[in-house]
Amino acid sequence: MEKRVQLYEGKAKKVYATDDKNIYIVSYKDDATAFNGLKKGTIVGKGAINNKVSNHLMGLLEKEGIPTHVVQELNDRETAVKAVTIVPLEVIIRNIAAGSLAKRLGLEEGLKLPSTVLEFCYKRDDLGDPLVNESHIKALNLASESELLQIKAYSLKINTILGAYLLPLGIELVDFKLEFGKTADGTIILADEISPDTCRFWDTSTHEKLDKDRFRRDLGKVEDAYNEILSRLMGGA
Repeated sequence: MEKRVQLYEGKAKKVYATDDKNIYIVSYKDDATAFNGLKKGTIVGKGAINNKVSNHLMGLLEKEGIPTHVVQELNDRETAVKAVTIVPLEVIIRNIAAGSLAKRLGLEEGLKLPSTVLEFCYKRDDLGDPLVNESHIKALNLASESELLQIKAYSLKINTILGAYLLPLGIELVDFKLEFGKTADGTIILADEISPDTCRFWDTSTHEKLDKDRFRRDLGKVEDAYNEILSRLMGGA
């Protein structure tokens, strides 16, 4: 597999074409951003950790019947993935009140929600990724009704699988963001990443934050938190 032209560079990853039109290569960066790019920095080793963590968790999900874009981990920072067209929606699953939900609804951070909350954001950096509902999604033609049903079903199943897997490792799955893509034949599959960049992970005993909130809120020990997640997952492999 030969890496060719760079197709895209985002906040955390670069995407390259290959000599196979159905395969891309994703390269994870150490760059860190928060607040829609207003805060920028570097988390040393983050790219390699997120690559390993995401591939590990997507491998777990594949075994449980969730189709993902992962083809093969190539090295510390690069993974071959299926070429997809990203559905322009971020799916946010919330189990515990934190971050923007706590602020928006006046909830105490750490409150366990009586039922899981599923939210959609429109993937538009220039608009600040606004919250949208299913009527907006239909009106903007962002996804069909059947695609949306599939995305919701996968998202809730992923929450159940990951929550049950992480709990014995002492990790509470507070909330997380997912993105989905469509393959050439229109099949919906899980894309992007599942990592401390896209999830809130708390220690179940101490409630210590083990994710990008340490960077967002200047809590320090950011690299330690990312390494701790990797260590617990690899120990629980």
